[in-house]
Amino acid sequence: MTSSAPTPTPSPGSAEPRTVLITGGAGGIGQSIARAFIAAGDRAILADRDAAAVTAAAPELGAEALALDITDAAAVAAALNDLAERGGVDVLVNNAGILSVHGAVTELEPDAYRSILEVNVIGTFNMIQAFARHRIAAGGGGAIVNISSIGGRQPTPGMGAYESSKAAVDSVTRWAAIELAAHGIRVNAVAPGPVLTPMLEMGMPEGSAAREAWSSRIPLGDLAKTTDIAPSVVFLASTDAGHITGVSLAVDGGQLLT
Repeated sequence: MTSSAPTPTPSPGSAEPRTVLITGGAGGIGQSIARAFIAAGDRAILADRDAAAVTAAAPELGAEALALDITDAAAVAAALNDLAERGGVDVLVNNAGILSVHGAVTELEPDAYRSILEVNVIGTFNMIQAFARHRIAAGGGGAIVNISSIGGRQPTPGMGAYESSKAAVDSVTRWAAIELAAHGIRVNAVAPGPVLTPMLEMGMPEGSAAREAWSSRIPLGDLAKTTDIAPSVVFLASTDAGHITGVSLAVDGGQLLT
């Protein structure tokens, strides 16, 4: 399904407007990333498994909506084939991910762990594979930016399922980068620390004990806003980052330093 959008103008890092596909597009980070690409002159397609949410979000941004479950490899392939017939996709942002379960290594149920891996790792892989096949068929080129997490490098008790899935995303980023470089497809990641999405901000309002506890771990003093993440994604997808691939860029206020 589509929504009307203003005609984009070329961004400084691109010869002409690009089409950017953003998974998890109905969420706070996904929408912020879409706004940044649209502001740079690109077209945005918001993909999300929540069809109602993405259909509501896309028109307000001037983006296109796409209902898509990234864990369904056949559906992902079909979606990319359809987009290829309508002009193709130049940039993929793998933003979709879940933090659905917590638990100690001695207590977490394997099925609960598997549910996170299915979305965060297999879903990301499905999107990379379908996008890469599309770009290779189109003659190569293009960029992928995966949303990882510093949790993949800095463990927090009880969050190991999520954090190990994000460590896998960093590994998949490097894997894809080395294999797709010959086709001119760059693959990088952005690894945020905790981000104040609308949902998180409701649960940890400014001044709350939980917010203060997290902020105390961050040298720059507070959690990231969604607008702190988007510029790095746009940069890594741009020609200004044309000689960068296989990198996972921490955007964490210095938390990895502690």
